[in-house]
Amino acid sequence: MKNYIPTDHTLIIEEIEKSIKIHNWNSILPFLPKGSYLVGGYIRDIILGRVTKDIDVDIVVPFNAIEIGKKISNNIESKLIILDQKREVVRIIFNDIYIDIANQVSSTIEGDLSARDFSINAISFLFDKKCLFDPLNGLKDLEISLLRTHSELNLLNDPLRILRCFRFISELNFEIDLNLITFIKKNKEKIYLVAKERINYEIKKIVNGENALSAVILVKKLNIFGSDLLYGDSFFLDLNRINYAELNQEEKKKFLPLFFITQILDVVSLEKLKFSKDEIAKTKLLRKWHFILKNNNIAYLSELDRFKLHQELEMFLPSFIFYLPQNLHLDWLNRWRDKEDKLFHPSNLLNGDEIKKYLKIDDGPMLGELLQYLSKELAYKRLNNFDEAIYKAMQWIEQNAPKCD
Repeated sequence: MKNYIPTDHTLIIEEIEKSIKIHNWNSILPFLPKGSYLVGGYIRDIILGRVTKDIDVDIVVPFNAIEIGKKISNNIESKLIILDQKREVVRIIFNDIYIDIANQVSSTIEGDLSARDFSINAISFLFDKKCLFDPLNGLKDLEISLLRTHSELNLLNDPLRILRCFRFISELNFEIDLNLITFIKKNKEKIYLVAKERINYEIKKIVNGENALSAVILVKKLNIFGSDLLYGDSFFLDLNRINYAELNQEEKKKFLPLFFITQILDVVSLEKLKFSKDEIAKTKLLRKWHFILKNNNIAYLSELDRFKLHQELEMFLPSFIFYLPQNLHLDWLNRWRDKEDKLFHPSNLLNGDEIKKYLKIDDGPMLGELLQYLSKELAYKRLNNFDEAIYKAMQWIEQNAPKCD
């Protein structure tokens, strides 16, 4: 795939200057010394015509980044955070825009750009000269949708950049240079030298991108997160053979990220990488019901087991659809989409307080069992109204209440 990149840099420069004005951060420009330049993802996204909600600006200044940041913050009434005192990196938060200002490290701009992660992030805009500077041919790589690094050492200096390759596949639909693929295969274990929270953040970016499927397939192919035996587990599916079109756009956005996470990480890895208790619990439930159905034909599940399946998976059932026989997918999705379907969305005609009031039952396990029974009866259309629910509850209590001699 090729992107249209204007050969006339004037058009790109006009778009950069227009974007600066639109997002209203041009008020900081008078405080930047000669030799300052804009670099990174902000320029890349403008060139690609990519609109993002989160705007992150990276500016490099020749010297005194902290002092410059403080001066800007005081004059435009913005929040200042010192990210790195020693290296002089500051962040200004202005109109919900994150503007990072850092000192130039090398003696030349080209030296600094050569140390950046990928060529597509090493395109710079020199403020005082109003020109683009692209020593690593990042514009060409943007045009051909190629992810390439100037030096493998740049990635080893921060191994998270290895993982970031897959994020750019997911977000930008780029391909990875073959030399870079070879490097990733040899050095993927170094990702674990990075803080777990940072790895977690990148994984979330990967599974939420528009082209997440391609990125996740490559993550699995290169076995980025596991041992050679990890994906032998029957829980991990062949992602190339799934019909994702059965989900609508809203469902894909909401439920595919969880499905993709469970396809590249097992529960132990999720725990190590600081995923939330909710994400881990959902993964355990997906695994639980996959293995139950693997060993039992779904048509022969008891009423109670089928009810429990929907009770436990109700909030994220589309993440589970692909573990079902193909002929059930659309029927289950359509029933789940119907909020009035009491099996796929278990509910009750009575609540605990009403049962305690009308039937004189106390809090405890028995009340919970009764509520579940009534919900199951409603799910299988054996209850129609409040009075029937009260009657059924009385019958259930007579049959299940402890008997006294």
